[in-house]
Amino acid sequence: MQKLLGLLVALLFGTALAQTTVTIASVNNPDMVTMQELSSVFEAANPDIKLEWLFLDEGTLRSRLTTDVATGSGAFDLVTVGAYETPLWAANDWIVSVDKLSEANPEAAETYDFDDLLPAIRDGLSYNGELFAVPFYAESSFTMYNKRLFDEAGLTMPEQPTWEQIADFACQLNDPENGVYGIALRGKPGWGDNMAPITTVVNTFGGQWFDAEGHPQLDSQAWHDALTFYADLVNRCGPPGVTGNSFPESLQLMSTGKAAMWVDATVAAGFLAGSEAGPDMAQALAPVGPVAKGNAWLWSWNLAIPASSDAQEAAYKFMTWATSKDYIELVAAEKGWAAIPPGTRKSTYERQEYLDAAPFATMTLNAILNADPTDSTLEPQVAPGVQFVQIPEFQGIGTDVAQQVAAALAGDISVDEALANSQKLADEAMKDAGYY
Repeated sequence: MQKLLGLLVALLFGTALAQTTVTIASVNNPDMVTMQELSSVFEAANPDIKLEWLFLDEGTLRSRLTTDVATGSGAFDLVTVGAYETPLWAANDWIVSVDKLSEANPEAAETYDFDDLLPAIRDGLSYNGELFAVPFYAESSFTMYNKRLFDEAGLTMPEQPTWEQIADFACQLNDPENGVYGIALRGKPGWGDNMAPITTVVNTFGGQWFDAEGHPQLDSQAWHDALTFYADLVNRCGPPGVTGNSFPESLQLMSTGKAAMWVDATVAAGFLAGSEAGPDMAQALAPVGPVAKGNAWLWSWNLAIPASSDAQEAAYKFMTWATSKDYIELVAAEKGWAAIPPGTRKSTYERQEYLDAAPFATMTLNAILNADPTDSTLEPQVAPGVQFVQIPEFQGIGTDVAQQVAAALAGDISVDEALANSQKLADEAMKDAGYY
């Protein structure tokens, strides 16, 4: 009997130690930090899985993960990957098919309800008809503004503002002596950072990154006009140190009532709702210029499993938990309905609790549904994308251009110099890639 008990203890002790470690690399956005906080619920239900986390800023994460998945080093089992990278990485066999993993786990797949994912988001994460990542949250972009400041100044935000109106409002409301800036916009260099809003401005001014054959268009009049406008706006009526300002810095300014407007990701509305300035927040559509399209971007942060991972089954288990209906319910219970990861599931926008808590929900959904990556520029472009261009070369080109643009925003070089340098860099890269 004692031998039997000893054997049972040994087996139990061995089982307790037999954990699969899932190493997760994630962008350090607030929703992902919440995911880590709540992951203890998953670990409690799955004691055989241990989660390890690495959080990085957006630019560093992209560089690190691209190197990791391209070389197959196997450092990570689960990664947050953007809408830009997912189909490109899938084409290179760097990430595994979610559909194939789901076929091997039919019960889990049925519970997950893949048909509930918004088609516009799911399509962007597919390659050759197969899903290669699941969306954690998705977004478009719109205008967020402090209605109290507008009311006090006797100003009215139209439902569809133009960039000229935005600039006029910003400079009327700019009051740095009293700690209030007219507008917060990104200036930190990065193709997914300063170039995200700037590209939407370029689109609405009639410009684009490339023509239909892949020739760069960065030295065009439209780019000159758009970047000149943006640089003037952020420097004249925005906070100082523009090239150090990104999403977190702008969020901080808006949430404390120190900025009157912010044109950025729709996901920010949920963060602002629970902030100090939350009761004063209102939203309008993303601004347009002479061209009324390409003004609102389309993006999602997603979970994907590198092909080099040796813990794919455990990673699949966590990724489907963290993007499930049950996880949304968990965030709602812990943080409130306004704080749930938005933009991924049809059922989210059918929940009255969410619609009541998030007055921005319908505008967010419509912005996501109306953003068209295949028709975001005045003239045809070489590949789809609103705030990016879905070709492998864009990441490198976008990074280089972002540095030139940041130098222009900082006043270190002129707009024309920045665009001439950018055109040369892009032209060389596209020639090397064999586009022409």
